[in-house]
Amino acid sequence: MTLGRRAALVLATGFGSGYSPVAPGTAGSAVGVLLFLPLVHAPLRVQLAAVVVVYLLGVAASKVAAEVAGRKDPGIAVVDEIVGQWITYLALPFTPATALAGFVLFRVMDVVKPWPARQLEALPGGWGIMTDDVFAGIWANLALRAALVVVPFA
Repeated sequence: MTLGRRAALVLATGFGSGYSPVAPGTAGSAVGVLLFLPLVHAPLRVQLAAVVVVYLLGVAASKVAAEVAGRKDPGIAVVDEIVGQWITYLALPFTPATALAGFVLFRVMDVVKPWPARQLEALPGGWGIMTDDVFAGIWANLALRAALVVVPFA
């Protein structure tokens, strides 16, 4: 395996968290929370740039993971969870309470896959792997915003 494919697998698997024997998507989301910590105080434009860069790299990396695993959307590919988790926190206060609520909300949205997330899974290659979680993250972000309006726990 080439160095480029190995690097792609490291990214796609969320630095190995995708190999978790139990709930690899949840493990990838947890890595997403940790990787968001350096971005917490960054300007929104920096956070958005990080999301776009990791999304685009994730499309390519997820495609490699799918080829290696021989599956369209292998469980080991969790970079989509990382990006979706980051989107959940965009432009919101990041506190322990919002971190936990955002984590739970994203996991729910990732499982439920509200429109158009489920439909976007049909996109080819890494695009489908990544894009459904982008929309799960958008829904989780909106749900977290609504929760903060009703119960301002941040």
